[in-house]
Amino acid sequence: MIAHSFQGAVFGPAQRMHGATYVVDLELRREALDADGIVVDIGLATQVLRETLAVLNFQNLDEMPEFKGRNTTTEFLARVIFDHIAVRIAAGALGAQALPTAQSAGLRQMKVTLHESHVAWASYEGPLPV
Repeated sequence: MIAHSFQGAVFGPAQRMHGATYVVDLELRREALDADGIVVDIGLATQVLRETLAVLNFQNLDEMPEFKGRNTTTEFLARVIFDHIAVRIAAGALGAQALPTAQSAGLRQMKVTLHESHVAWASYEGPLPV
């Protein structure tokens, strides 16, 4: 749950302060299952996602210095979450077997989707750095 406003006529009434509630999906991909037969430890993935979202939850994004002067669209927020989780993956937060390396079949891609409703959502996806 966040509050924010947008700049620009294209956003119409959303230029005024308003709230948004998202359901967030995290999709992690790898080329082959690890030795335990999984893509990633779902418990660790859930924990990392919760910790990432906690920084944004119940915040007015217009007041957060890192978003000053930015339109914090659903697409933009999907990218922000993607980038934060990618850093956590690279730091080993999902375990060593999840680390993408040139020699192992660690995590290779990620997709973050923010659902505003059953008809309105946006995603950001891309490769994870090796």
